[in-house]
Amino acid sequence: MKETSTDYRHPQRPAPVRLYDTFAGQVPLARVSLDPEVLLAKARRAEGLQDFGPPDPAEPLAVLCRSLQAEAALTPTGRFVQQQRILAALRARLRLVAWRAAHPEVATHDVTAPVVISALQRTGTTLLHRLLAAHPDLRALRSWEALNPAPFPRPTWNGSDKRHAFARRAETVAKYLAPDFFAVHPVDAEAPEEDVILLDQALCSTLPEATIRTPTYAAWVEARDAEPAYRYLHDALQALSAQVGPARWVLKTPHHMEYLDTLLAVFPGARIVWTHRDPLVAVASFCSMVAHARGLVSDDIDPEGIGAHWSRKIGRMIDRALATRDQAPPGTFLDVRYDDLVQDPLGTVHALCDALDLPWSPDIEARIEAARARSPRHQHGKHVYRLADFALDPAMLAERFAPYRTRFVLSEGVSDRRPSSGSIRRS
Repeated sequence: MKETSTDYRHPQRPAPVRLYDTFAGQVPLARVSLDPEVLLAKARRAEGLQDFGPPDPAEPLAVLCRSLQAEAALTPTGRFVQQQRILAALRARLRLVAWRAAHPEVATHDVTAPVVISALQRTGTTLLHRLLAAHPDLRALRSWEALNPAPFPRPTWNGSDKRHAFARRAETVAKYLAPDFFAVHPVDAEAPEEDVILLDQALCSTLPEATIRTPTYAAWVEARDAEPAYRYLHDALQALSAQVGPARWVLKTPHHMEYLDTLLAVFPGARIVWTHRDPLVAVASFCSMVAHARGLVSDDIDPEGIGAHWSRKIGRMIDRALATRDQAPPGTFLDVRYDDLVQDPLGTVHALCDALDLPWSPDIEARIEAARARSPRHQHGKHVYRLADFALDPAMLAERFAPYRTRFVLSEGVSDRRPSSGSIRRS
């Protein structure tokens, strides 16, 4: 079985891309613009629309573009990828605002009380999301919807929705540029995806810092009021509910860990599903994921810097999430152990559905088992990672995360020992 590379300073990249980067970097005219005013104008011109709606994109886009240009050390390919990513987000936002204006009845759709999977990265959230999304009473955000929550103005020649083709192209390009990344976090145009992509359209998300070196923008996001971005998320989900029909949403992204108080204010009655894995393992795995993602757009990969940034960030995520949890109404949070989920996925999901008052039947079990079979472990290769690769000291991390590990019985030698099948803790 192919294993992912741990030579993070020398990212693997297709030969044609390396050739392009070599020559494009020598030609100033080949550099694509990351000027915020240029990007806003390009998006408006491409869509023939003017209104981005709230929150105002000018300030966050300016901070992001400065961070990209001064700190991200982008290759020419990386610069182009980031330009196109930002333009796609801006254009999606223009279309969403226009679509809602043309369909005022959208505002009547209820998107409160979703099921929200939010936990540290690399704790089984993707697997759990895909399994729960197979339940007929739940509805997940698909990749093609996340990238474009409003339809394109005109369908394809055969009447199909252009959003599917758009997402398939994005998947193909990402797989070509960074095959190792798919072994860490597979992306599928038709599969459930993180709603952080919608928050990113509001230009207030952790997505950039998880894929690029943007410390200035990351600090700016931490200091911002997150509510306007969560209002945008609400509006996007409301629009998607109107297009496909009402259903209870099952959402997922680690981003929410820092903003659970805001999420609960914008989505009253939400149930938070928190998956638990020893953070000493999760931190190493996620730092490796970040390094592979940065290798897609930069040749300047700093594993030590990644380790320092994300060990601090993950500590902040835990602290803020626990603070919200301790103030939340009883029953808001449900706990799932990573080892339970991996060793007995059906039993764990069954117990979780019981806790969420969702029905269970042989047919539902078969649907969830089929979803599990579609996402086998290591289907794109085996992900390998070590704390030492990121200059992280296990003893220091154990001390930093001791309260969390103790509270949820997570420590080396304990986290692999599984309690009774399907145990779900409510709090």
